[in-house]
Amino acid sequence: MTVEILTPDTSLFEGEASYVGLPGSDGSLGILNNHAALVTTLRTGVVVVRTESGEKLFKVKGGTVEVLNNHVTILAL
Repeated sequence: MTVEILTPDTSLFEGEASYVGLPGSDGSLGILNNHAALVTTLRTGVVVVRTESGEKLFKVKGGTVEVLNNHVTILAL
């Protein structure tokens, strides 16, 4: 799946991933390929992105996430 992590200032990550772990407002959640469509908010925590080259961690202070058609867009603070 394609993952984008954007902040108001910059793009933190854009690329392919096999898994995305998110600190959702109502609890942690994991996104895999072919996940159902989803829009939710994020709380302060760490976004985990698993790629072929390893795991990447991004600290966020909140934001929103949209999952649609194997594309994950994270608008982070």
